[in-house]
Amino acid sequence: MTQPAEDGVLAQAAIQALGPEGPFARAHEGYRTREGQLGLARAIAGAIESRGALIAEAGTGTGKTFAYLTPALLSGGRVIISTGTRTLQDQLFDRDLPEVVRALGVRAECALLKGRSNYICRHHLRRNLADGRFARREDIVDLRRIDRYASVTRSGDRAGAPDVSEDAPAWILATSTRENCLGQECADYGDCFVVKARQAAQRADVIVVNHHLFCADLALRDEGVADLLPTADALIFDEAHQLPEVATAFFGSSIATRRLVEFARDVLRAGLAEARDAADWTTVSRELEQAIRELRLHAGEPSRLDAGALRGRQPLLDAVARCADILTQTGLQLAGAAERGREIARCALRAAELVLQIERWLDAVLERAPGTRAIALAADPDVCGEDAYGEPNRPAVPVVSGPPAVADPDTGGALIGVSAAALEETAGDGLRVAWAEISSHGVTLHATPLSVAGTFRRHRAQRPRAWVFVSATLAVSGTFNHFARAIGMEDAVTHAWESPFDFAANGLLYVPQGIGEPSGSDFAQRVHETIWPLLAANHGRAFVLCTTLRMVEQLARSLSARIEAHASPITLLVQGTAPRAELLERFRAAPAPVLVGSASFWEGVDVRGRQLSLVVIDKLPFAPPDDPVLRARIEAARREGVDPFRQLQMPAAAMALKQGAGRMIRSETDRGLLVVCDSRLADKPYGRQLLRSLPPFSRTRSGEQALAFVHSLDDQVALISTPATSADPPTDSPG
Repeated sequence: MTQPAEDGVLAQAAIQALGPEGPFARAHEGYRTREGQLGLARAIAGAIESRGALIAEAGTGTGKTFAYLTPALLSGGRVIISTGTRTLQDQLFDRDLPEVVRALGVRAECALLKGRSNYICRHHLRRNLADGRFARREDIVDLRRIDRYASVTRSGDRAGAPDVSEDAPAWILATSTRENCLGQECADYGDCFVVKARQAAQRADVIVVNHHLFCADLALRDEGVADLLPTADALIFDEAHQLPEVATAFFGSSIATRRLVEFARDVLRAGLAEARDAADWTTVSRELEQAIRELRLHAGEPSRLDAGALRGRQPLLDAVARCADILTQTGLQLAGAAERGREIARCALRAAELVLQIERWLDAVLERAPGTRAIALAADPDVCGEDAYGEPNRPAVPVVSGPPAVADPDTGGALIGVSAAALEETAGDGLRVAWAEISSHGVTLHATPLSVAGTFRRHRAQRPRAWVFVSATLAVSGTFNHFARAIGMEDAVTHAWESPFDFAANGLLYVPQGIGEPSGSDFAQRVHETIWPLLAANHGRAFVLCTTLRMVEQLARSLSARIEAHASPITLLVQGTAPRAELLERFRAAPAPVLVGSASFWEGVDVRGRQLSLVVIDKLPFAPPDDPVLRARIEAARREGVDPFRQLQMPAAAMALKQGAGRMIRSETDRGLLVVCDSRLADKPYGRQLLRSLPPFSRTRSGEQALAFVHSLDDQVALISTPATSADPPTDSPG
């Protein structure tokens, strides 16, 4: 772990501002200086002044938000702050940033910028209201509410719409995508919410974005098309642990059957509206939807298939190829009528791009030379126009024979299957894995990069500026090697500040004895039997965090039956039964809630006090063995002579476990029990390394002691125990 350089002018100013005589102390009665916050602010100021890279872990309660906002605002330069979630993005812009600006007395223009799908599109909202075709009665009610909101809002941000959930399906009808946006040809362009937000960001000194939007900006810069974001002097990534995964997903490409269905419906709508006599658009749309249904039929049961497995599923590959054939014919019909209307021209471009993506995916899976099939659409380049951000839209890519003349519009990298031969042929960020994900909702064809480190290295080298990565969970066993390698910042300054909370006194980690291996067929029932006495004694007030949706379903079913049989007052909340925000709201309001959920509840959830005082984790969060990307990364690591378990699987599991455990103890007065129902944490050699990544809770393997601790939670006296160091294995007593 490296140390920041000696304090510069900016560091001194930041420390003074956050110190006992600074503006925050004057503005808040009872303000307390936190050493971790001062240390983090000093390190960030040093990175901004030196235009260097910093990777910093700051435990819960450190005050990291003010620690990076203070030097960012005092620096006087342009700063981009990127978050992992929209919730934190809104909190930063609406609450934290204005407070720091006021306290410091600085003049700074601030802007909030989200992805296109977060803003109302007046054109699509009006068109779909007039169209009047809705899958559910609730959609028309929600769409009318959105319409009323659009007439009064200044931002058009869906987060501010009253009485309409952010997860409501109607938002699809009220927003645009990159594919169907009309850009400058839109009649509403001058009043477009996305364009206004983009223009505000270009003028601002501090721009608050999210990781997805930041990655979109990098991709556009790589293509040389345009920039979403202005050039900044400092980049600060909060919730930085999410960045590698977000970048991996973003710099890959994916085509879902849902996207194809939406395209088919847009073709029908555009054809009937702009060129009714040019083709039988109803038949054109119906044939494409039929091909999509056949693809879903041949896909079979939910699974993840790598290239090798896909080559054994010829009917599925034939169905994918048939979709490409019909899209090709549809594209030619659209191109022939492109001069009849802007939406038809736009659909012609979309058809060309969809065919190109599908063909490249098939080329990778079948290990054939690219460009062995062809599409040639005669499209007027002028129809490309600009999208709602004011950037030129990508034109259709005419492909004849041989390799395509341009890089992949999604990643710019080489697309490959998972075979050993392909792995040997390609290296670096160009290496991508072709695979398919089959779910109950449809099929998605993926092309995922094995690494994004080169992308970040390249952009860092293009311009000297500060790169700051901050999170409560970045280190694994005291080192930052895993994260630094993932983002190509191996030379970054690294530092960690522990949480000021007394985890040993206020928290207990319970690893049950005799619960058995998670691979057992009855593991869900054993978990249920283990945690039920704790749930009952704690009157709910618990999160049950699962590593798979299957476990969510199994535990929800058994807990529901138990609650009914015992006439328990516990309110059971299950992921998938309502939007995430609604479930959390109901959890905070219920007298005895138990929420059973998977990935989306492991992080970014903050419930303080007695209401969340029991967190259960079903098993160690190792990535599923059927993940084609993980398998390809494991194979690549082995070829490099590296142990993939220690370099890939262990660090990823440690960071995920730390995130789940982080739902417990959110303030200095919180007390709670963390239960990890996986004996490997105590019995396996790698359990010690995972334990070192967790907060220093007291520990026990005794069910009686765990139950006694739960009964003590309503007492004001904290648990008296000997604090355990992070290197200590679990014992049979608290400590």
